[in-house]
Amino acid sequence: MAANAKRPFGSWSPRDVIDPKRALIPSVVRVNERRVKQGFWPKVTRTAAHIPFADRLLSVWYAARDPKTPVAAKGIMLGALAYFVLPVDAIPDVFVGIGFTDDAAVIAALLATLGSHVKPRHHEKAEQALEDLNAR
Repeated sequence: MAANAKRPFGSWSPRDVIDPKRALIPSVVRVNERRVKQGFWPKVTRTAAHIPFADRLLSVWYAARDPKTPVAAKGIMLGALAYFVLPVDAIPDVFVGIGFTDDAAVIAALLATLGSHVKPRHHEKAEQALEDLNAR
């Protein structure tokens, strides 16, 4: 496992970085953080009106970016957010109506296990972000 931890950014496949068994390997956390940083807002901006779990997704985003959130929880959150961002999906997002059901399931599972780390302040920021997106 130590050898895997030192793999460079480009050598992790999308399936590797969303594998829960690898979610806390430091290099996987960095890959997920970079992919989420690059792809999260563009995808949310395009899809927020079409996904009923946008508020929960954004709450997880804010929790993952909060310095007070424990590192282990952040690693798992970043893995879930990377799953949302990456085009490699169990159900491709282009299928209208069902394309985001797998993403919703991942976020629901994350909140069921780590929901205590998503604080009211994260929900408030998410609500404000959704209002801002809807005002555009």
